[in-house]
Amino acid sequence: QVQLVESGGGLVQAGGSLRLSCAASGRTFSSSAMAWFRQASGKEREFVVAIRWSDVTYYADSVKGRATISRDNAKNTVYLQMNSLKPEDTAVYYCAAGASRGYSSSYYKRMDVYEYWGQGTQVTVSS
Repeated sequence: QVQLVESGGGLVQAGGSLRLSCAASGRTFSSSAMAWFRQASGKEREFVVAIRWSDVTYYADSVKGRATISRDNAKNTVYLQMNSLKPEDTAVYYCAAGASRGYSSSYYKRMDVYEYWGQGTQVTVSS
């Protein structure tokens, strides 16, 4: 049984930082893409960042320059470092994994290409 377990969320003041982790079990994802999406209250889930098996990364414009995704294949874990957090970053952050190889950045920004999802971790940024 494949599981993705996110951790690292919490309450932080604007301008602060958080590091989210997503630990996968049940299979390895070293040869597929992993990503982070987020969903604010009352809004649709949106793409944040993705990392391909080749370590190529794609970022949403809203977090570019403030977020860094990385992966540790030995630990089957992906990380999201978020800096200079803003109140509008408040959301539940979801880890996704299992996307097969696509040919464009837009492919990796689609929710439907990811086979597995975590349960989410809440990030709240106070002003």
